[in-house]
Amino acid sequence: MDFELTEEQLAFQQTARAFAEGELAPFAAQWDAQAIFPAEALAKAGELGFCGIYSPEDVGGLGLSRLDATIVFEELAAADPSTTAYLTIHNMATWMLCTWGGETLRREWGPLMTSGRKFGSYCLTEPGAGSDAASLKTRAERVLDGYVLNGAKAFISGAGVSDMLVVMARTGGSGASGISAFAVPADAPGIAYGRKEEKMGWNSQPTRSVTFDNVRVPASHLLGEEGEGFKIAMRGLDGGRINIATCSVGAAQGALNAAQRYVTERKQFNRALADFQAIQFKLADMLTELVAARQMVRLAATKLDARAPHATAYCAMAKRLATDLGFQVCNEALQIHGGYGYIREYPLERLVRDARVHQILEGTNEIMRSIVARHFLATTSTGEIR
Repeated sequence: MDFELTEEQLAFQQTARAFAEGELAPFAAQWDAQAIFPAEALAKAGELGFCGIYSPEDVGGLGLSRLDATIVFEELAAADPSTTAYLTIHNMATWMLCTWGGETLRREWGPLMTSGRKFGSYCLTEPGAGSDAASLKTRAERVLDGYVLNGAKAFISGAGVSDMLVVMARTGGSGASGISAFAVPADAPGIAYGRKEEKMGWNSQPTRSVTFDNVRVPASHLLGEEGEGFKIAMRGLDGGRINIATCSVGAAQGALNAAQRYVTERKQFNRALADFQAIQFKLADMLTELVAARQMVRLAATKLDARAPHATAYCAMAKRLATDLGFQVCNEALQIHGGYGYIREYPLERLVRDARVHQILEGTNEIMRSIVARHFLATTSTGEIR
């Protein structure tokens, strides 16, 4: 096993780090405090290819692997987890459209979304269907020239500012097999957006409910075939879980970097904080847990890239571990800063608030445990998870 990054991966890492330092870090606190959606910065990310990292090259994407994407997202999240998390959601929606869309749809929308000229949102969660996504109620009825969409979605990141909605809706009977996926222009007649939610974190991206009232969707905007929507959604969520885990790793790295600077500069009892063994032990544990989380995420990304057996379980394990440890590292870094960590002059309180939601979305960490246990209990001697 080779844990070293390739020269190409190192180049992407350096490009992402430079972009984060120049375009995200100086503004992240303001975007958070004023709930600003940084469309201009995201468009600049698109110029570097970061809006279509693993989307196909023939529609403007970079065509990179999920492992490559983790390297980019981690660097960006070290400066601004909230904006980076939206970027990962946009990448997921873009990848779905560019992978399962028909040629007309791909040629019209693919280059716009991979370049960051248009933004996407992913619409799966409903008021009554969170963890139990297969029970969603939004319905798409077949008509002569396409579909008519009715229903509601909840907690949609980017809703109200995005241009394209990837929507999961029921075209058949109950259960997963009755769900299909659609690409729906966000300004289509009949779409309405709820108020912008006031959140604990993730303030640089708006979160709203979305309702569909007899929204007409052309047949050409069906993604894949009827009944394939849940499969598409779950493939998206495997990658989404790696993405959000990576955002936690990045946030933890940003917090650890801040703590390292602080303990070398701050003095108590005429000694630098870094000289106290209690602080040294705390930092050692934080670094060890961060490295473990990073390697788990990269392992899961490699499994997903290889379409390996139990890749879903690896993605769930990585999401659970990295989001729990990432939040823990951010919280410990805030503790090291004492009272200074609790004020907005320092980035710690923002990193803690932004990282907390990662333990909830893309499937709660309780659901991640259920997925892992189900795969583990179903394995045989020839298909072990190890």
